[in-house]
Amino acid sequence: MSDFPIPEIVAELRQVREQWRVQQGRTDTAQREFPSRDAVTQAIESLKGVLYPLRLGPTELRQSSEDFYIGHTLDTALQALQDQARIELRYRARQDGDRDSEHSERAHELRAAKAVQEFARELPGLRKLLDVDVLAAFHGDPAAQSVDEVVLSYPGVLALIHHRIAHVLYRLELPLLARMVAELAHGQTGIDIHPGARIGAGCFIDHGTGVVVGETAVIGRNVRIYQAVTLGAKRFPRDAQGHLQKGWPRHPVVQDDVVIYAGATILGRITIGRGAVIGGNVWVTQDVPPQTHVSQTSPVEKVHPLPAAA
Repeated sequence: MSDFPIPEIVAELRQVREQWRVQQGRTDTAQREFPSRDAVTQAIESLKGVLYPLRLGPTELRQSSEDFYIGHTLDTALQALQDQARIELRYRARQDGDRDSEHSERAHELRAAKAVQEFARELPGLRKLLDVDVLAAFHGDPAAQSVDEVVLSYPGVLALIHHRIAHVLYRLELPLLARMVAELAHGQTGIDIHPGARIGAGCFIDHGTGVVVGETAVIGRNVRIYQAVTLGAKRFPRDAQGHLQKGWPRHPVVQDDVVIYAGATILGRITIGRGAVIGGNVWVTQDVPPQTHVSQTSPVEKVHPLPAAA
């Protein structure tokens, strides 16, 4: 016999759940209501192995059997992702007041299948894009000994792998799955990138802990970001009912070839011009012209461009 008051705790927890469901307008359903964190995690781990099989795949894998592994793993991962996509679409339909029916369930199945098919077709392009990110990290860090070290151990690269996957899901109107994928990397690396953020090729997030990139941020090509940088919103307007207005552009635009050093906070829909350098621990809420240097001691200082390569 248990020494703990298990029946009483079970009953009290049931009461709390029922109160919450009534408050949220939830009804009983025989089907799973939300996507599974475990299923999404397993699918993303498999997809990382598909993208980088000899580095992030199983230890026994050899180059001679890469295609077999990728084909089998990809089919399993995409099937799992499609199942979770269908659950998200069903969940969002309920949130919008649609009632479950055989017709709506078939529509969710077809839409989920189409979305995951489109996702699958983007994987080769994702690998090419990630290779540019990996090279940016390798060439941008004098401590990096090889591109393999970068893929296997750099938190910024792991965060970008997750973000590139999550951003495709976000564009395919699967925002809950996208956010779950992004938060897996956030928990592992301390780098918080909203899946809606648009990030150009060759991004290098060095060290990375504490980096925050908001939903509507736009980052150009060959941008380097150090730890504890925030690309955030300056203010949060509310509607007549006092609810936060969602979806409008509220995060910075960072143009190509910008460097943002540790601890910088950049807020609002402002533009950091091409080739600008944002010094450490500065607070930026206004546009920064191209080829300028913002620091604590000198708010705006002209940067002399490097001479063009011969």
